[in-house]
Amino acid sequence: MFDLVKVHEDYICINKYEDVEFHGSGLVDAVREAVGGEIYPVHRLDKITSGLLLFARSKDVAHEICDQFDQRKVEKTYLALSDVKPKKKQGSVKGDLEKSRRGTWKLSRNLTNPSITQFKSYSFKEGRRLFILYPKTGKTHQLRVVMKSLGAPILGDTAYGGSEADRAYLHCFRMKFQIGEQVFIEEAPALRGLEFDEVFNNCCTEMGLFK
Repeated sequence: MFDLVKVHEDYICINKYEDVEFHGSGLVDAVREAVGGEIYPVHRLDKITSGLLLFARSKDVAHEICDQFDQRKVEKTYLALSDVKPKKKQGSVKGDLEKSRRGTWKLSRNLTNPSITQFKSYSFKEGRRLFILYPKTGKTHQLRVVMKSLGAPILGDTAYGGSEADRAYLHCFRMKFQIGEQVFIEEAPALRGLEFDEVFNNCCTEMGLFK
């Protein structure tokens, strides 16, 4: 269900597995039991998404971190894979998200309350492209919609047109946030997924994408 990344006096950081619901799966209770104390969720990840999840250890810290999310001060880095070449290799995607069919969302040209995502991408072997995504907002299914809008849906994300795979290849790799005067940077590799093995063992190390 998850691995512990950091047990700090102010927060808990875990590496959530893919296909684990934030609600209804017992995740929060399992984390609470693992650390032996009360925890306070400050954000969430989609079921298909693996990676870093933060929990505060007090209400005061929870308010502080939630305020940073609201003010877009938390810096998040996601990794995604696609087997399709995108319309553009890097840049930004901005637009309102509107409800579509079967519980999905779509990108609109309107900018009333837009989602904002910066990205860059790298071809690391034939038929595979690595995307590094920097969401500046936290909308429902934001990155999944962004990838579809680029014409390069996430590998394994069949709800948004992605090809079948052993998992949906979207992972929250890095988070940067602040508590008081201290700045924290947490990282967690994707431990599950045949395609991510190659990314972390070869692409990220050899290309130095995260230095």
